[in-house]
Amino acid sequence: MKNDKKSPIGGIGPGKNQKVIEKPKNFKGTIKKLFKKYLVDYKWKLLIVIIFAIGSTIFTIIGPKILGNATTEIFNGVISKISGGSGIDFEKIFSILLTLIILYVISMIFNAIQNFTMTDVSQKLTYRLRNDIAKKINCLPMKYFDKKTNGEVLSIITNDIDTFSQNMNQSVTQIITAICTMIGILAMMLSISLTMTLVSLVIIPFAVILVKFIVKKSQKYFRKQQDYLGHVNGQVEEIYSGHTVVKAFNRENEEVETFSRLNNELYSSGWKSQFMSGLMYPIMNFAGNIGYVGIAILGGYLAIQGKITVGNIQSFTQYSKQFTRPINEIAQISSMLQAMIAASERIIEFLEEPEEIQQIENALTTQGLKGNVTFDHVTFGYNEDKIIINDFNQTIKDGQKVAIVGPTGAGKTTIVKLLMRFYDVNKGAILVDGHNIKEFNRGDLRKVFGMVLQDTWLFGGTIKENIKYGKPNATDEEVIEAAKAAHVHHFIQTLPKGYDMIIDEESSNISQGQKQLLTIARVILTNPEILILDEATSSIDTRTEEQIQSAMDNLMKGRTSFIIAHRLSTIKNADVILVMNNGDVIEQGNHEELLNKGGFYANLYNSQFQNGDEEAS
Repeated sequence: MKNDKKSPIGGIGPGKNQKVIEKPKNFKGTIKKLFKKYLVDYKWKLLIVIIFAIGSTIFTIIGPKILGNATTEIFNGVISKISGGSGIDFEKIFSILLTLIILYVISMIFNAIQNFTMTDVSQKLTYRLRNDIAKKINCLPMKYFDKKTNGEVLSIITNDIDTFSQNMNQSVTQIITAICTMIGILAMMLSISLTMTLVSLVIIPFAVILVKFIVKKSQKYFRKQQDYLGHVNGQVEEIYSGHTVVKAFNRENEEVETFSRLNNELYSSGWKSQFMSGLMYPIMNFAGNIGYVGIAILGGYLAIQGKITVGNIQSFTQYSKQFTRPINEIAQISSMLQAMIAASERIIEFLEEPEEIQQIENALTTQGLKGNVTFDHVTFGYNEDKIIINDFNQTIKDGQKVAIVGPTGAGKTTIVKLLMRFYDVNKGAILVDGHNIKEFNRGDLRKVFGMVLQDTWLFGGTIKENIKYGKPNATDEEVIEAAKAAHVHHFIQTLPKGYDMIIDEESSNISQGQKQLLTIARVILTNPEILILDEATSSIDTRTEEQIQSAMDNLMKGRTSFIIAHRLSTIKNADVILVMNNGDVIEQGNHEELLNKGGFYANLYNSQFQNGDEEAS
């Protein structure tokens, strides 16, 4: 929607990029942790940065004083010429200017060295943090990801790392330079004239107080701006993703009105925040100009009395103009520093999360396991105050095909997660061939299982690489045999590059069912001792399901298999069907036995067909 409103202010001012800065919860504590864990390894490089930053600043600060000497020499030479003297000493002026150039060159070299060193430190540290985070993700227990959204975790890896890298590279050197510049300029001003320094500085406290007041007032408008920016973006994203529904219900006008209302609020808070932040620089410039007036008057008076040279007045004026610059820089750097520490805080919190124990001492080997599984008084809840599995007992013999059915939330998938030690039981034990699964290393235990989930997952790579994911050293012949067993070989051959075609999760030419077939082929290739099929055929049409059912049955022969299914027609030939409800096994038996009972399973099975919905999920 076009909005023709114009801001009543001619411009939004230099504060247009200002935003609400997130403050860290524990500034000092985070810096201490950051230094102890990471920065201590770069302490000598950081010392070089500090030394060369100070050196570069000192050589730059001396420049105006030396330039003032050249001005004084020219002024005295002109007066001497008028008085009949020798005039301007060009040799001395050349010597002064040469000295000045040398100082500036040295300052430039020092600045380049400290920038190079700081960039090296920040990039190596960023590289190290990214590696640590990548390793950490694979060591975190599943319960951590239950508490966090994918967006929150990705934000740490991307946004927080980038914020840390950029702000560290800039803020560390700039804050050293700004502080050194401010102290150095103040020292040079005092060396020229104490009186003029006091006149120059007397107006600054008033300006700082006024700026602080404006910043405090503008922050609420910036917060409101950020909030409504989120509302506007969210509304646009929501309507764009659901535009078919919007059109189907003729809601275009209402959605435009909603956007207009949000956009007006964003406009109102936006120009207020930008205008108020734009007042800061004019105020500081006004304070500076008032100071210049005082310096000019006082400098002229002192020059007439012979207490100060013309060159020193020029030098002092330059120093006075430069003095407010580091103050503004420190204010900006403090915001960058806060953003960096806030990002560091989240990164460190992530890296300090308790890890899942992968290796144990004297771990049992998984070689020779047959697949006998026993659930011995298993009790579990994702939260201790909300138990999902209640005193679950079951013995499954190797080679049995076990189906687990029940309504949503009954605990079916939870049983599988406990089997693979994605979570550990609160009470009781799970045994494989008589051994507690906690006696095996997690990685070794999971190699025993082959798992096909309801949600397919394919990574960016070739079809061959996706199928070989669980067995990287598999031969091409083995990959083809697995694909044939999953009834996906013919489809792969129809693709432009066959098994070498690159796919990803968003591949438009591969259906959801075909993706599921590829994940089934991946499991078939690993040839595990125990199979877990969690709604494995839910994304596959009935005809495709029939094609792979015989292959799956052949695969499960002689192998313990757990099948979670809502579509009960797929588990008729299971050896044992466990009917779960509210974390308990309320019925068990084969398909015919459970139908003859006329209980929970029979009602569940019959309801799918009575409603004409054999494929209900």
